[in-house]
Amino acid sequence: MQKARIKLTSIDIDKLNDICKAISDIAEKTGAEMRGPVPLPTKKLRLTTRKATSGDGTATWERYEMRIFKRLIDLGLDERALRLVMRIQIPAESVKIEIEMIDV
Repeated sequence: MQKARIKLTSIDIDKLNDICKAISDIAEKTGAEMRGPVPLPTKKLRLTTRKATSGDGTATWERYEMRIFKRLIDLGLDERALRLVMRIQIPAESVKIEIEMIDV
């Protein structure tokens, strides 16, 4: 049996959860079997820089962090459900989506 594995990646957790909710609503409407969304580990990218550019003064630092959130959804192979999932409006720069077919 084949399934569609959907991987979602974003730096904005609210938009990511909205898209997961939309996919689960589609699966519920069409009756397709769905597992997930499974939260994968959050990747934290950290950058520490010195405040003073010249190096003079006190050693004060600025710390920046960007978090990358990931979700995994397995959707049973239902042609109608996959068509509806592909038509979901996804924010252009904030959410990445990958769909691959797997054999289970």
